[in-house]
Amino acid sequence: MPESRGADKQHRYALRVQWEDTDAAGIVYYANYLRFIERGRSDLLLQNGIDQRGLIDAENGVAFAVRACNMDYLKPARLHEVLVVTTALTELRGASLTLRQEVWRGEDLLVRAEVKLACIDAKGRARRVPPPVAALFATLSPNLSH
Repeated sequence: MPESRGADKQHRYALRVQWEDTDAAGIVYYANYLRFIERGRSDLLLQNGIDQRGLIDAENGVAFAVRACNMDYLKPARLHEVLVVTTALTELRGASLTLRQEVWRGEDLLVRAEVKLACIDAKGRARRVPPPVAALFATLSPNLSH
């Protein structure tokens, strides 16, 4: 992946395209990129000691819901290729955050996504992003890191 994408820190999640991810021609079905970027976000939390089930089950439990997702499909991926999903924070607000997620095959950018997540309670009401989660995501932005 080229260094020109910016100096900010990014989480990287690698995966291999499986048969179930593709259409009859062996090309990744467009909707599966949503799964790939979701896995990237989940891996980011898990690798940093944040258990999403624990967030939900806590006394004042919260979860993250996708509020908006804008994706640009630039190039196709194919069966058995190794892809890398990168995740970086672009905005952190009290009860929401915006991420830039990209899917790469080596030096080739395949998909670019902007994902807005809302932090909600069990009744679907907006809640502040928990401090440990906010601190973790802040490390993925040069403007928010401490």
